[in-house]
Amino acid sequence: MTKPILELKRVNKSFGPVHVLHDVDLAIRPGEVTALVGDNGAGKSTLVKAIAGIHPIDSGEILFAGEPVKVAGPRDAAALGIEVVYQDLALADNLDIVQNMFLGRERGKPWALDEASMEQAARETLATLSVRTVKSVRTPVSALSGGQRQTVAIAKSVLWDSKVVLLDEPTAALGVAQTRQVLDLVRRLAEQGLGVVLISHNMADVMEVADRIATLYLGRLVADLPRKDLTHSQVVELITAGRSGELGLARPDTVTI
Repeated sequence: MTKPILELKRVNKSFGPVHVLHDVDLAIRPGEVTALVGDNGAGKSTLVKAIAGIHPIDSGEILFAGEPVKVAGPRDAAALGIEVVYQDLALADNLDIVQNMFLGRERGKPWALDEASMEQAARETLATLSVRTVKSVRTPVSALSGGQRQTVAIAKSVLWDSKVVLLDEPTAALGVAQTRQVLDLVRRLAEQGLGVVLISHNMADVMEVADRIATLYLGRLVADLPRKDLTHSQVVELITAGRSGELGLARPDTVTI
């Protein structure tokens, strides 16, 4: 089995008296799509933001390429090669694709940006990901469809020599054809050797594209198994009850009188 590029060991996070993450262990491997699933309030968003450096962890350890690291903020995560594509995409409608992909990381000088270099890099990134739905990298984002916007956001995340990409509900509110494009793109990210984390409520998408499925239940990681070893119904039971047969949380001891 490939060594993990990113590991979380016994990670805890609380907000005041609310203990959100309980001793979470998670391993993300290059070339794999790990689906992170769980009901609302299970701790998925908190876990992603802990990895991204938005919420500092209270205890536990984060390892990157086998070495302990301290992720004190988003810049630390980006420096390691961790990128997050949030559900709202964080794209500027009034800017074109190139300007969005380099927003905040422009090449050149403030008074003389290297537009040609940025445009070439944007084209090459989209071509590497086999993106054919975007006709021009100078198209304003406001003119793009939902699937095209998601494609631009994902391409932006891999432009910076990323090693791990976290995708938060990338197919939410997309049509059938657009969902197909995004799922194909997710697989291509893994095929290029990136560690991909897919956060999704869509079990059909998860069962189709994931290599592993990690299930959070009330802040605890109750299962992390190859997708081929799980059925749709088992994943649903793990999400809703924290266990399915012998998987997940141990059953409470039977009380005899």
